[in-house]
Amino acid sequence: MMTITFDTLAYAKRFKSAGFSDQQAEEVVTALRDVRDARLEEMATKGDIKEIVMEIEKVWREISESKADTIKWIVGLLLAQSGLIITVFKLFPSH
Repeated sequence: MMTITFDTLAYAKRFKSAGFSDQQAEEVVTALRDVRDARLEEMATKGDIKEIVMEIEKVWREISESKADTIKWIVGLLLAQSGLIITVFKLFPSH
């Protein structure tokens, strides 16, 4: 998790100088800190992004390999079918 400094005392002083009571200033600063912490938990790190990119690249490689295998099977079946058709025509010539 990333560490971002948040000077709660400085913010509390700013709120107090703007007319907030001590309790109000402390509550607002606590709420701001909680929001910041919640947002930080949702943020992705560079490591997270690199991991996702690696997974995507892996999936693309698998798709490419699957496409190549499918093409090989189709070509093989077409050749076998052509051979079968030629054999049938040779065995049963139409006169």
